[in-house]
Amino acid sequence: MAGIPPSILIYPDARDFRIQQQNIYVATGSQYFSNGGQDLILRLNPIPDASHSRNRKTSPPDSECFPGTREEVVQDITTWADAMESTPATEEGVIETTSVAMVVYTPTPHIYWLHGFAGSGKSAISLKIANVFEESGRLLASYFFFRNAGDRCTLNRFAATLSSQLASALPATVPLLDAALRTDPGLLNNCVSLTRQMERLVYEPLRAIMRGDILEEARAKGPYIIVIDGLDECEDKQGVEELIDQMLDFFERHPTIPLRVFIASRVEQHIRARLEVDGVRLSDLNSYRTQGDINRFLQASFKAVAKRDRVIRAYIQAHGEWPTKSDMYHLGEHIGESFVLASLIFKFIVHPAITNDPSTPMERLPRTLQMNGLDSLYIQTLSRSQHLPHFRNIISTIALLREPLPIAGISSLLGIEAFEVVRVLLNLQAIIHVPGTDQEGSVTLCHTSVRDFLTTEGRSGSFFVPPSFHLHLSYHLISSIFEKLGVAGLTRNYDIWYLKHHWQEAFAQSYPCTSTNEQLKAPHSLHANRLPYCAFLCDMFLYSLFLHNPQITGDSPCLLTECSKQLALVAECPDPRIGLWLETTMDIYLMHGGIQTGTVQFTECMCQTVQHDLRRASTAIYAKFPNILDGLYRSTTQEDRPSFHLNLPGISGIDIFSALEWIVARAQHKWEEAKAALRPPLELGISQSYLGLMAIFSFDKI
Repeated sequence: MAGIPPSILIYPDARDFRIQQQNIYVATGSQYFSNGGQDLILRLNPIPDASHSRNRKTSPPDSECFPGTREEVVQDITTWADAMESTPATEEGVIETTSVAMVVYTPTPHIYWLHGFAGSGKSAISLKIANVFEESGRLLASYFFFRNAGDRCTLNRFAATLSSQLASALPATVPLLDAALRTDPGLLNNCVSLTRQMERLVYEPLRAIMRGDILEEARAKGPYIIVIDGLDECEDKQGVEELIDQMLDFFERHPTIPLRVFIASRVEQHIRARLEVDGVRLSDLNSYRTQGDINRFLQASFKAVAKRDRVIRAYIQAHGEWPTKSDMYHLGEHIGESFVLASLIFKFIVHPAITNDPSTPMERLPRTLQMNGLDSLYIQTLSRSQHLPHFRNIISTIALLREPLPIAGISSLLGIEAFEVVRVLLNLQAIIHVPGTDQEGSVTLCHTSVRDFLTTEGRSGSFFVPPSFHLHLSYHLISSIFEKLGVAGLTRNYDIWYLKHHWQEAFAQSYPCTSTNEQLKAPHSLHANRLPYCAFLCDMFLYSLFLHNPQITGDSPCLLTECSKQLALVAECPDPRIGLWLETTMDIYLMHGGIQTGTVQFTECMCQTVQHDLRRASTAIYAKFPNILDGLYRSTTQEDRPSFHLNLPGISGIDIFSALEWIVARAQHKWEEAKAALRPPLELGISQSYLGLMAIFSFDKI
């Protein structure tokens, strides 16, 4: 018989009264009802595509266990997760004497670490484990890290994302989480440590409700589980160490809590050093035999494609079985134990013919046997599009983007047509996920190993994507801001969040003081109306003065002279849009929140260089745009102003001109005040205000 749904009566006899906005929590047995749960999820703001339930086509990794495969390793993991201590109060190592034997009690580790090489199928197994325990009602949360996927490759929203899933799985935690956020608002803006976030948003609420019916249910059904995949793809290595250390400490303090944590990753030193300890079950995925599973996958996949491919069907009718048993044997021997290689080879073989490669699947199969693992497969696949316009820029952009973009986002960023991006990508679908529309869905690499290949010169050869391409991306991002492409919503958010990253990466390769002209040479402009390159460099050198980065601030003197040099080149540029650049502010978000300060040793030689460049710029501006400099408002002469302020984040070209003009005038004033025969270097203070809303120059102590 179905249970009678609970009925709730609140003040049944009351009349003519009103209750203002409330969060109402009602408990009945192990069930909790709340009108604040949805509001809690909104406040937590979890990453929507980090869990096992994400759309894997747009949010990789797109891997799952083929039916009937990986059963042995899945069985081992579920056996570990199902283990429930029958004597939870017993301590490790205590010997119990029975009538037939002496028993040494060894508790089940709370943490299971599955490790293996790239492409061995770890993410597919993680997905399988998450699905298995979701069906049984024991999955608390899942999180799939993925490199260069925005917040998914950091720990910034990790605790909040787990917490939101915890609230959905166990609604009894909702009032506890709500109270935690009210008493500690910093939990959601990374103002507190990861340890405190995990403690307040995950561990404490879970531990607090583990009593009564909920605890009995856990003992009856088995422990709850959290699945964490791709931990090696998290870029915050210190954060990962902190996460593991706290996890081990929590389970040491609470050994009987019915919770298991499953972790899958490659063997990275910072992870290995933390997890190869007591209290963690280690499992090497490479120790499981997979050739039988891979053969099963290939046979079923070739059989399925033969039903829908007319060329293959016609070949089979004329020649009999394909692939032959011999083909399958040699494929299995060639692929070995790598599931990702098996999947990619299959996609490569059955990919439709193109003009540059009109071969049939039957002709491509023998070619795959000559390939040397993943690298050869990637080279063969990429070569199908390398002759097309913009190939290198498109591939390099996809490899280095911090967060994937749709086709239209990539085309607007590079200043090319969307169809040109599609034409390149359609030939590469064996290694790149291509969305069905230009505006929706993101272009993503099918596996992290593709990015590793492209960014490792010794492996990729002519397809190598150098770190210097970050300079190209920085230029295109600034250009898209200048062209107001962000109004269409295609790349605006990416401009805001990731320009700083790409510029810092580019700067690490191209120091102004030591680099050659070739290192800072303008990339080939793909769009006739892109921002002049000298204007881009002028902007970025000025903004770089305020970046809190030792590599950059160490070159601060050169940044000033490079900035003035580029300003002169901008002013002398024949491009008519220079007037717009001089007068219009562009919002460039590079600053840190919080007060940052630094100093530059401003020498007489630097002063002369900047002054010379300003004369060139002034002459050119007066000749082409006489009203711009005439319209500058100066309440006092430049040298009398003790400091110079720039409002951020928006700075125009004329703002840069005014800042450099003040630096020269104020320095000369300081030297004249000192009345010294020699002009010693002056200490120019450079700072930004709290929240980065104002940049300040001063020769007086800041």
